[in-house]
Amino acid sequence: MGLFDGLRRGREAQFDSGDASTNAIELTKRRAQISLTKQGAATGHLRVNLSWRMRTSDFGGSQRESLLRHPFRALKPPEVIGHSQSMVNVDLDLGCLYELQDGSKGVVQPLGGYLGETNAAPYVKLSGDDRFGSASGETMYINLDHRDSIKRLLVFVYIYDQTPAFDRAHAIVTLYPSNGPRIEIHLDERQPQARSCAVVMIEKVKNEIIVRREAKFVYGFQAELDRLYGWGLQWGRGYKTKVDR
Repeated sequence: MGLFDGLRRGREAQFDSGDASTNAIELTKRRAQISLTKQGAATGHLRVNLSWRMRTSDFGGSQRESLLRHPFRALKPPEVIGHSQSMVNVDLDLGCLYELQDGSKGVVQPLGGYLGETNAAPYVKLSGDDRFGSASGETMYINLDHRDSIKRLLVFVYIYDQTPAFDRAHAIVTLYPSNGPRIEIHLDERQPQARSCAVVMIEKVKNEIIVRREAKFVYGFQAELDRLYGWGLQWGRGYKTKVDR
């Protein structure tokens, strides 16, 4: 069943068009999936962006109280305020488990340098690794011109360091299709012990490219996501190279 199946056709129309720079569709528990094919967006590059910032409750009081005490803080963007409040200790990474129609499986992620390719298998490429929660965040590109080769893609977010931080950071994964409005998945559930989250599944179902919200938090890392979705990969411990902050 599609996201809008069972809704009145009059309401359905409001999601069928829009400019990606101004409008957005938020996938929620109640409206969990959408067809890129029906949106005319199952071609070209699908851009997937992860961004995050500290929750205002971590700033030592409400944002209103903080601004009353320090009025000039209103001039700072949220991510700058976050960096002054140990934001740099939160290192969220964007990754993707892929399974192609020929049976090949694997992962695209910063850890281990598995950055992928867009014009060759797996048709998924990560632009880099943002370790500081900058405004641009981390970005992944999926080449949907090769959609016939793709079976399923699980976009996930995980915390590299050993400190669970999903309860301290408000993360958003945004999909920018080649046509129509952007698609947002907000990871705003309080999950203080979670270290990974399966965010969204992109898969080919009966010749349609379906985007489905998952938002499933787990206490482990990629291996636990693998077991949850039956990928069957072999996992080992990985490390990042050090960078100067």
